[in-house]
Amino acid sequence: MVTLVVATTIDPASIGPASALLAMPGWHPGPFLQDIPSFVNGEVRLLKHDNSIVAEDHLDKRWEEATNEVVDEIIFLSKHTAVSNRPALTVHPIGIPHLREDDVPPQGGKPGWAAPPSPRIGPWLRLLKKIAESHNLIPEFEVTLEGTHHGPVTNSPTMFLEIGSTAEYWKRQDAAQAIALLVWEGLGLGGCGAVGNWNSRSSDRNKVLLGIGGGHYAPRHMDVVLKDGVWVGHLLSGYSLPMEDPGQSKVDTNVKDIGGTWKQSIRVAFEATQSAFPGGEVLAHLDHKSFKGWQKSAIMGFLAKQNIRVGKPEDF
Repeated sequence: MVTLVVATTIDPASIGPASALLAMPGWHPGPFLQDIPSFVNGEVRLLKHDNSIVAEDHLDKRWEEATNEVVDEIIFLSKHTAVSNRPALTVHPIGIPHLREDDVPPQGGKPGWAAPPSPRIGPWLRLLKKIAESHNLIPEFEVTLEGTHHGPVTNSPTMFLEIGSTAEYWKRQDAAQAIALLVWEGLGLGGCGAVGNWNSRSSDRNKVLLGIGGGHYAPRHMDVVLKDGVWVGHLLSGYSLPMEDPGQSKVDTNVKDIGGTWKQSIRVAFEATQSAFPGGEVLAHLDHKSFKGWQKSAIMGFLAKQNIRVGKPEDF
């Protein structure tokens, strides 16, 4: 089982952390994947390609076919953009489960698809915050989750690590060093134990948070995930839950009367999260205040029909 760390040379927020990581001990050249060079350190394989980070689909499958090594997980290094231009270090799962089959994905991926979320997302968010604090990046940089969005298509547990939000910060060496250190420590490359291995969980910590609702940076879910021991799967922001207003008495509206791809989005995200946490119990965590009454009622009804339990913050 190997871990792929993927960077692109055309993105300073991607190649910066990759270069900082490769400057650490133990790396040596590995095989090429078509024209993509790789570097090897223990069970970690770092790839550097020259395309958009969201454009290289099925890197896990392609690596397995080329090397006969089974890919256990993928970690992408990337830039983050935001209207606020605020400096940020972000972690998120990937997928576009809310898009219809005939929609054109704006940033890679496949409509109606979500990759299994990396079980490391929660533990690494907490580790990233500690690293950022120790490197005096806080409060200048915000350390945050993002909702599930964009590609590329993968089948392995996946997460993105990003530096935002403008060219000034994408090139920051201290931010690149923090991300590199997160990967180094998080994967146990320094000799200490890896952080966020689901298989090493304790039996009383098997609840997994599936975030439903809220803004892109998932503040209500963040409040829970920042607590020690919390595991997190997909995070469906409000824009990933398109719900068509039934335009009638919303109090008694049936779930089947509310159009949109919100049910597809929840189902796909739940199943992908389940696949990433074998033996775990995936609980929906709702940002209640982000929904109108009829929306919340419909979502709760759908979750009940799908036998998806709803968890409170203390359940995780």
